[in-house]
Amino acid sequence: MKSYSIEFREKIVKAYFQGNTSIRKVAARFSVAKSFVQKLLSLHKCQGSLEPKKPGGVMKGALYGAEVQLQAMVERYPDATLLEYCEYWAENHHQWVSKSAMCRALKKQKLTVKKKHCAVTRGKEKESET
Repeated sequence: MKSYSIEFREKIVKAYFQGNTSIRKVAARFSVAKSFVQKLLSLHKCQGSLEPKKPGGVMKGALYGAEVQLQAMVERYPDATLLEYCEYWAENHHQWVSKSAMCRALKKQKLTVKKKHCAVTRGKEKESET
């Protein structure tokens, strides 16, 4: 979303200081939120400038940029659980990550973490007995 122009911000602050009015009335007059007017007044008081801050960037996960290491870990330990992957990562890279972070990173790379179920192996054993 595009930020409001500096001229518009200055009009809001000027309207508040000129008139004997409340923040709510100024917000209603300019069709903005009360919290926005409060933020502008705080910026004006603290910084003396009403310039908008730069928009935030995308947060990168703890495993961002570790694609090669993750792939090698999964190839080396294909039957490990997410918790075991987290423990391996903590031991070898000195950085603890949560199971959900590990799961997201593996899914992003399309690395499977599905394990063989006991029921599948039991079914094969029954077939070999008969």
